[in-house]
Amino acid sequence: MPDERTPTLLRDLSWFRAHRHMTLLLVAIAVGVLGGYGAVLFRLVIKLAQGMFYGRTGDIMDFFHVLPRWMFVVMPAAGGLVVGLLARYGAREARGPGVPEVREAVLYKGGHIRKRVALVKILASAVCIGSGGSVGREGPIVQIGASVGSTLGQLLDASAMQRKTLVGCGAAAGIAATFNAPIAGVLFSLEVLLGDFGLTSFSPVVLSSVTATVISRHYFGDFPAFVIPVYHLRSVWEYPLYAGLGLCCGLVAVLFITALYSCEDFFDRLRLPEPLKPMLGGLAMGLLVLALPQVFGVGYGAINQALVDRLAAPLLLCLIFGKIAATSVVLASGGSGGVFAPSLFIGAMTGGAFGYAAHALAPGLTAGPGAYALVAMGALVAGSTHAPITAILIIFEMTNDYRIILPLMISCILSTLLAGMLKKGNIYTLKLLRRGVNLKLDPDLALLHSIPVTRHMRTKIATVPEDMPLPGVVAAFEERDVPRLHVVDREQRLRGVIGFGDLRAVLMDAELLGSLVVAGDMAENRLAVLHPADSILTAMRRMEETGFSHLPVVDPESGRLLGTIEQKDVFAVYGRIVLDEAA
Repeated sequence: MPDERTPTLLRDLSWFRAHRHMTLLLVAIAVGVLGGYGAVLFRLVIKLAQGMFYGRTGDIMDFFHVLPRWMFVVMPAAGGLVVGLLARYGAREARGPGVPEVREAVLYKGGHIRKRVALVKILASAVCIGSGGSVGREGPIVQIGASVGSTLGQLLDASAMQRKTLVGCGAAAGIAATFNAPIAGVLFSLEVLLGDFGLTSFSPVVLSSVTATVISRHYFGDFPAFVIPVYHLRSVWEYPLYAGLGLCCGLVAVLFITALYSCEDFFDRLRLPEPLKPMLGGLAMGLLVLALPQVFGVGYGAINQALVDRLAAPLLLCLIFGKIAATSVVLASGGSGGVFAPSLFIGAMTGGAFGYAAHALAPGLTAGPGAYALVAMGALVAGSTHAPITAILIIFEMTNDYRIILPLMISCILSTLLAGMLKKGNIYTLKLLRRGVNLKLDPDLALLHSIPVTRHMRTKIATVPEDMPLPGVVAAFEERDVPRLHVVDREQRLRGVIGFGDLRAVLMDAELLGSLVVAGDMAENRLAVLHPADSILTAMRRMEETGFSHLPVVDPESGRLLGTIEQKDVFAVYGRIVLDEAA
């Protein structure tokens, strides 16, 4: 929550005050430019990293039989070690897919992401992918773009609501530039990250997505990310088959999510230094690559082969489980990369295998395996992310063929429904749920979670020593004109609180008055206290639970009294947040 007294660009200039929404649109375009160039830079850094590890920058199938086998085991392990060191000493947020961290920043931190995250994420993910890590580049570019948007918002000292929108702008720019799919970028940002389809968020996100797509097309051309076959629907009898495909993809999506977090539990239990865990994950994945080289890296080459029916059915089945295993060990061990591309990969293999079976049962009524692989890419993404709209749009944008919409809708919706029934969270939110993050919390209350009590506590506190006699306590109430006194010892450790009502009760009790000696005897020591790391939301909840209208803030180690926060302070912060979002 920006300090109201802090001079800022948005508050100092009258034009910006009068045209706040227009300012946000201009900044959104800037985020789109930076996000688009960030995607271009990221792809170049990945090529550079792969060239340093293998001396080749193409798909693994082009050079797997040329290089010695030991390289495909040693290089992913070496890359994992580098990633572990970067995350340990650079930014821990660089570990994993990145999207959960962005979602948490939107929900609980008012869109605040540390400025160093973008740079560390570029390096860590490029090394992980370039060394052969079986992860995607979409998650990292979402986090990179979101970090750029958050940084611009912080530099302009924008409101929490504006920062959240700019984070969404950066994420949309990353997806749009990566897949050459501006509509899917917008929908991913709104559906997965922001959960807000309002006009205030929609317009800036669209501008960022379009701007990033223009930049991406300038450097890479107006081509889809994959070799897309011509889609054919042979018969209306295929619709039930696509329904079955959606259910199958839902089951595989749940398997993917379960495997990923089971591996994470395994690596969490390992008593190894943190940087060594990604090295171990890279080593395990490298051994798997010797048997299934298609799972190496992002895997776009293998996806293209599945779409044009160049992979046999047995191999497709093996690649489903191989990619799940490879991606799980890399990410769960602390590697850096996304799960979006692996979901597309697993979906293509699942659909291809399903298509072979369907075509064998009814060759005259069904299209080839490639058609089912294409639809299943969207269905698997929908099942793993619980974002069917994004999944439908991204496949539609890649094909530009309206005939695929109905099969896509059937498969994606059924996959999402089944996965949602079998798994509480999706592949992104489950990570946050396991941390105890409440994803259903009201957005305004969630922002209170990001504000520490130390920012709004009162440091001028009325205190009295615990050995002060009763007359001194009475005099302190009269001189300071306060409703309560905090009783402290010689080291300023809190011993209790004396309210004016407590003093009145003592003065009316003659027997107690005769035995009373010092302030410490009067103090109510059964206190609810706060610590400096606690949030305004914690203070609000503790006040509600205890019935106290004020809470002392004490140092958890020394017990020293640092300040106090009152109910009216909490309500004032909440009121500013509500007004800020309404503005």
